[in-house]
Amino acid sequence: MASYSSKMLMIFMVFSYFMLASANFYQNFDITWGDGRGQIINNGELLTLSLDKASGSGLQSKNEYLFGKIDMQLKLVPGNSAGTVTAYYLKSEGSAWDEIDFEFLGNLSGDPYTLHTNVFSQGKGDREQQFHLWFDPTADFHTYSILWNPQRIIFYVDGTPIREFKNSESVGVPYLKSQPMRIYSSLWNADDWATRGGLIKTDWSQAPFTASYRKYNAINACVWSSSSGTSSCNSNSDNSNSWLSEELDNTSQQRLNWVRKNYMIYDYCKDTKRFPQGLPAECAVNKSS
Repeated sequence: MASYSSKMLMIFMVFSYFMLASANFYQNFDITWGDGRGQIINNGELLTLSLDKASGSGLQSKNEYLFGKIDMQLKLVPGNSAGTVTAYYLKSEGSAWDEIDFEFLGNLSGDPYTLHTNVFSQGKGDREQQFHLWFDPTADFHTYSILWNPQRIIFYVDGTPIREFKNSESVGVPYLKSQPMRIYSSLWNADDWATRGGLIKTDWSQAPFTASYRKYNAINACVWSSSSGTSSCNSNSDNSNSWLSEELDNTSQQRLNWVRKNYMIYDYCKDTKRFPQGLPAECAVNKSS
């Protein structure tokens, strides 16, 4: 009898685990705008955001985080996506906010997406780096990840680092270390600037435009409790939080350099015309080896 009970308990636990996993988006996100254009489907395993001429749509996480290693799989708007922007980012509240951005700028059919990244600290951004990708991001899902710890922020695509932003407090640059942030994503029209500086406009005959999301993972992230002013990582001293001191090893640094050499199309730290009085202070700290 005890053996039977144990087996039933194990079956229940396994079933519960898969039910929780399948309810991922229901559990972790709210669709905050779009009047039905954002949808959670497939028992919570898939989320879609859509854009038409009347409106785009967006989501935000239920939790706030203060440091984390966060993954999301996205499949971007296919075909003629010119004028559209799919944004996936972390952001705090207030006028002196912190923010970590992935933005995917659409393009004409057959032309590559531009992956636009930025980092804001205490309301100051202007730290853009842009890339083309080495695959078609509309053909299948790909994983876009952010590692954010007290020493650095690393942007990853399918596990390959594409950008590192190091803590530059030593040269007077505020770092993102005290403001908890939510995860946001949105699909919206930005044809005044998104594609070739606004020269290419959105073709509304192609609407609705849809981006898809799955396999969100924030297991390695510090959930912030605003009521107690504490982080879920404060009580955790085991090795599961090793990402809090993670850095690029030699192989990852080589991969980062490969991306920068072959796929980076804009780096604010090389734009001397934009900064005639001298490049921002963090550029020396973040110089790739």
